[in-house]
Amino acid sequence: MASDSAIASLGVEGAASAAHVLSLPADSFGNNPQVEVMWAMKAYNHAEVYFNLISSVDPKFLKLTKVDDTIYTAFRETFKDMDIKMLHPDLLKSAEAKESWRPFCNQFEDVIEDFNYGTLLRLNCEQDYTEENTIFATRIQFFAIEIARNREGLNTPVFTAKANNKS
Repeated sequence: MASDSAIASLGVEGAASAAHVLSLPADSFGNNPQVEVMWAMKAYNHAEVYFNLISSVDPKFLKLTKVDDTIYTAFRETFKDMDIKMLHPDLLKSAEAKESWRPFCNQFEDVIEDFNYGTLLRLNCEQDYTEENTIFATRIQFFAIEIARNREGLNTPVFTAKANNKS
């Protein structure tokens, strides 16, 4: 993976420095391209770990946070009819969607660490992360949608496809 070699090239001290930098408040950086690359690598690594997880363990049994039940209940109360199998970007990015998502996300500000960090989210839950199948979302949006996908069995095809390839 390109991100693996980039992280390895930093060395132990460089990786520790990068981790420290990423823990600082975002407003202390402005538009620093190096920080943007580090954020992108962190988001990519998170996506890779998550996809490997749902490929290896039946997603119906995964617990992503200590408050999965609360997140799932709040998500389905707020977004009752949202089709999460195949997300359309407008469900997350339109002005109307942002007005719905903002109060939902903010209720988890003191509950989920880094609730508003940028995360990669798959549009079609039956496919891997690709440029065409990925959107940038907040961490709480990722948790809400992926917890729902796991509970509703929508991520199961990813797991079964990997299991079938092992046979």
